[in-house]
Amino acid sequence: MKLFRSKKDKWNKKVSKLMKQSKKMDDLQALLEACQESNDFFHYEHTFENDTLWISYYKSIVDADVLHKAVFPYLEKESLNSLEKVQSLIPVEKTIITSNVKDIEKNLLNGHMIIRLNDQEKKCLVVNAPVKKERSISPPEVEFSVVGPKEAFVESIDTNLNLLRVRLPIKELKVKEFTIGKLSKTKVAIIYIAGLTNEENVNTVKQRVKEVEIDQVIDSSYLTQIISDNPKSLFPQLLDTERPDRAAAVLAEGKVVVMVNGSPHVLIGPTNLTEFFGAFEDYFLNPILASAFRIIRFFAVIFSILVTPIYVAVLTYHYELIPSDLFGTLISSREVVPLPPILEAIILELTIELLREAGARLPTKVGQTIGIVGGIVIGTASVEAGLTSNVLLIIIALAALASFTTPVYQMGNTIRLIRFPFLILAYMFGMVGVVICFCFMLAHLLRLTSLGRPFLEPLYPPRLKDLKDSIIRFPFSWNTKRPIQLQTQDTVRYSKKKARKKKDIDE
Repeated sequence: MKLFRSKKDKWNKKVSKLMKQSKKMDDLQALLEACQESNDFFHYEHTFENDTLWISYYKSIVDADVLHKAVFPYLEKESLNSLEKVQSLIPVEKTIITSNVKDIEKNLLNGHMIIRLNDQEKKCLVVNAPVKKERSISPPEVEFSVVGPKEAFVESIDTNLNLLRVRLPIKELKVKEFTIGKLSKTKVAIIYIAGLTNEENVNTVKQRVKEVEIDQVIDSSYLTQIISDNPKSLFPQLLDTERPDRAAAVLAEGKVVVMVNGSPHVLIGPTNLTEFFGAFEDYFLNPILASAFRIIRFFAVIFSILVTPIYVAVLTYHYELIPSDLFGTLISSREVVPLPPILEAIILELTIELLREAGARLPTKVGQTIGIVGGIVIGTASVEAGLTSNVLLIIIALAALASFTTPVYQMGNTIRLIRFPFLILAYMFGMVGVVICFCFMLAHLLRLTSLGRPFLEPLYPPRLKDLKDSIIRFPFSWNTKRPIQLQTQDTVRYSKKKARKKKDIDE
């Protein structure tokens, strides 16, 4: 009875194995049939001198040079009686033999070709032959600098990783890759320095990227809207950059960098508000000059946000604040203007925004012409027609010019938009409305975090040591420690005592 059961068990296992093999074969045939519905998929029988192979691949994503120079010529030399023999003849890296249908499908869609001995064979030789069409490395366009390196990230994640590896040739630089997007299958890389970066920050980014549920991710801007602490906020909580030198510098500080395949911009976190007003070119300049430029940017942003609301509030409620010497100029500029200050300001602000959008969406040369000619023509015509005052026109033009000093494009868009709530509250409540709007904005900023870290650091919570590289930039010799906000595992950049021990040649 036991012998009968053992034979029966063996028979069942054998049948089960045959059924699984048959199912795999059916799955493979179904996969190939589904792929053949696309016109760029080639599935054909290729005959050499004495042998026949079945070859399948997507023409649009396979490099034809690899097929005709590194595959087909080597298959005509000897008889091919096994896939292992074919694999040994082909001088191509990363060739594998597999019967896993999921692996075969994944490789086919990533630019590989599959080879089989016959059309009913379930085992396939997968040959790595993807076509590489990518943009060459060019100078930065958004974060251009006169001084410093002239390289920018491109759309290829492998090229971008190479740009980082060249700048940080250390084994501690770790890259963790994920695939997100049900349709796009986008490759995302999380980069950090082991033994330096806070593990909590790394795990936070990993968890948020793993939990992304979306059909496609085309650019890093998609990801920043999903994994930010507060996606509804107007203020960006992850800094994006196209400069490899900046990405390498923040990695050395202990931050996390996120790359998205197909995007020339990488994400940096955690970050704070002051970083959005500091250009990386500041580190290539004298610290006094760099600090002066940073202060100019901060004042320019405050001026851009508040100058027009203050003008509306003063002319609507607070005449007593106008100096007597300026009173006559304001009266003469507004004596023929039929509109109240709020409508006058909103019309001009919207006109500036229209010119910005038109200049950005049109081709480069046409856009520059529209911005310059349109601003001059519309501004002059509106003043001569008596629709706006020349004083307000100058103020709004200066405010628009000041908003362009923001080095980060995302923060510049935020500044463009938040002027309008200030304008409306200034018209409703005067200077009190400006203060109320400022308090609401400050409360919002106090609540914001970047990967769980305070967004207003080092201003709040106040950290005096981190102020050395915030609104002003101290010399490198003063920044011997990494920012407290990052809570890095290794807080010391270099030893100041050892640096002082070194003497000049003539000493």
